[in-house]
Amino acid sequence: MSSSSMLNTISISVSDDDEVTGRMRVRVRPKRKKPGLRGRRELLRWAVRTAIRWWPVLLFLPAVALLLLESSRLGRKLPDEVGDNLAASAKVESLKNLNRLDPTTRVVHGVREHCLKILSPEKLENLQFPASAESNFPAKRVLYRSDSSDQHPGEHYTFTQNEEATRFNLFTGYQTLHEREESFKANETAVVHCGFYSENGGFKISDDDRSYMGTCKVVVSTCAFGGGDDLYQPIGMTEASLEKVCYVAFWDEITRATQEKEGKVIGEDHMIDNWHVVVVKDLPFSDQRLNGKIPKMLSHRLFPEARFSIWVDSKSQFRRDPIGVIDALLWRTNSVLAISEHGARSSLYDEGKAVVKKHKATPEEVEMQLNQYRMDAIPDDKRFNGKKALAEASVIVREHTASTNLFMCLWFNEVVRFTSRDQLSFPYVLRRLNMTRVNMFPVCTRKDLVNSIGHQRKVKPLERLTS
Repeated sequence: MSSSSMLNTISISVSDDDEVTGRMRVRVRPKRKKPGLRGRRELLRWAVRTAIRWWPVLLFLPAVALLLLESSRLGRKLPDEVGDNLAASAKVESLKNLNRLDPTTRVVHGVREHCLKILSPEKLENLQFPASAESNFPAKRVLYRSDSSDQHPGEHYTFTQNEEATRFNLFTGYQTLHEREESFKANETAVVHCGFYSENGGFKISDDDRSYMGTCKVVVSTCAFGGGDDLYQPIGMTEASLEKVCYVAFWDEITRATQEKEGKVIGEDHMIDNWHVVVVKDLPFSDQRLNGKIPKMLSHRLFPEARFSIWVDSKSQFRRDPIGVIDALLWRTNSVLAISEHGARSSLYDEGKAVVKKHKATPEEVEMQLNQYRMDAIPDDKRFNGKKALAEASVIVREHTASTNLFMCLWFNEVVRFTSRDQLSFPYVLRRLNMTRVNMFPVCTRKDLVNSIGHQRKVKPLERLTS
């Protein structure tokens, strides 16, 4: 047999096992490399490509960051002259209202009318003071506690509040909770704490100033303690009022020094234009807001012979004739107390939330006060005797009667015991005494009474005095 035929006749057999083995070999996959190393290499390549592509931006970003950092540092450390310029600019803006005499108006039943209807100068010149509007109030006489009248001052002096928060001292006397409750019962003769408790309590006034204040029958007063506000001359008064009305501003030494830098120097006659300036020594509270409540609420104690008083916050300029204001807000309304109603809220409990939100007092202080008022069954009503119960209290016009003197004493005691925010305690005292003949005049009337200027600088606090 030839070799070619042998090749043609040779057969190759493949077993089933060999077929299976062949198939298995086909399916065998090569071993994969670990993805971590490959991922890191890819990430590195991507970073290099990105850096090459965006290198101008990467160089620019640190420069911008450095510029912003330097700008913030400059913003925190403004040069004195730049800070002074900013303060001066803000002051100029706030003084735009100064010396404005244009009347404030509102639309009533489709007719525009003045918010405050003042008599003409001719009628004011011949206006006679009427009889008192006081009537049917239980208390006919108010006596004031002092360390000489109290046999055991401070005895049984206990609190449900923190003692520091109440701030009672030798000026206020040490009112107990029992005395507080008794003071609201308004017997025919009321005996209450009302400041000036001790000769060592502070708020010292010179003999010359005290003598002058004892001559006042009608007084317009303001105060600026801690140098926070400037002194604005009253405008809009008649010659008749200038002869009948005392204008008295209470300062401390801080305010005197601040105002002298502004060119407002007290004369030898204690006057700066129409204002008689009283520089008070030895203020009793470290809280300047609380010191300010003394002339605001205790004018009957500072001006013992005065029959009428008008209080104006130092951030405002009084711009109407005081006799005309007393006539419009007290005599023609048969009232003994006139005060501006609150423009934004009506409920003292809503006001408490606002005080906390605006950081005017701590939540603990406000909650302590409102809890006491809830315990005393003060409702969350927004009206009292048909009018708003919440007052704004930057302007107070009143006749010095037993009812208003008692009201002011108790109001002052509340701001000493609790927070200095007198809007919270006003409706409480109003309800507890069931005060009538109170004229809660609208916001537009207050705007007609004063030009609002605003606070000019931060008030400087005092160190607490030790007794």
